[in-house]
Amino acid sequence: MYSTADLHLFVLAAETGNLSQAARELDLQPAAASAALKRLERRLDARLFDRSTRHMRLTPQGEIFLDYCRDALILLEQGAASLGNEKGKVRGKLRVSAPADLGRNLLAPMLGPFLARHPGVTLVLQCSDRAADLFRDPVDLAFRYGQLDDASFVSQRLADNRRLLVAAPAYLKRHPAPRTPDELARHQCLIHSLSQGMSNTWRFQQGRRTVELKVHGQRVSDDGGMVREWAVAGYGIAYKSRLDVQADLAAGRLVRLLPELTGEDWPLHAIYPHRASLPPAARALLAWVAPRLAELAEAP
Repeated sequence: MYSTADLHLFVLAAETGNLSQAARELDLQPAAASAALKRLERRLDARLFDRSTRHMRLTPQGEIFLDYCRDALILLEQGAASLGNEKGKVRGKLRVSAPADLGRNLLAPMLGPFLARHPGVTLVLQCSDRAADLFRDPVDLAFRYGQLDDASFVSQRLADNRRLLVAAPAYLKRHPAPRTPDELARHQCLIHSLSQGMSNTWRFQQGRRTVELKVHGQRVSDDGGMVREWAVAGYGIAYKSRLDVQADLAAGRLVRLLPELTGEDWPLHAIYPHRASLPPAARALLAWVAPRLAELAEAP
């Protein structure tokens, strides 16, 4: 038999690459964590990690066991949560990843009422524009914008959405609004730099014609929320998700530019590794936020 505590420790050590950090997160002494890992290796008769003084790396046997271990812990969590469901309750830790702007400004206000309805749920929300690796990162459910090319996970389209050109009235007072796409070259454009490269190529449809422009500016960030804040502060023109700037447009903090252009299709999806592995708490959260996000997307 394997202790679930030992399995949790193994998974956390594999994800962090640091046994001391895993021990701290589980409130264990380093010596106890080291002994637990050795105990697990003895029971498996296999070495799970290659260790140095500062780092540890999974062995091939450890890579194989990690996948099975994660699946086993998920099943145990689902089983425990289902006992609570029989009493009308949802329980357990729920790990959610979302783009920075979406997580802070749209999801966060929805989470308070959800958690009040489900006090047995512990929510861990990661707000980052870095796309989580659902098969390696400790994430149960992720929200992503854009077109999805990876068929290895399950996706659910939550809301239609497009990207828009926006700027603050303060910026437009100093710099007349562009009248054609080509005039964007003369403006300060706020660049959202993603992990796969600089996103300074902006694409639109103008009737049946595809317009693709290289834009430039002094300000670049890997955080979409920072790009939106720069735009509201009047530092330049941004190419943002409509959902992210909808409230700013309604309040007059931002103005839409070149409305005759159709921005890129940028739908919002929920994704998870396998349908069977979606914890009950994640199913409950999806049922809570999906209609609310769809309503926001349909608002004028």
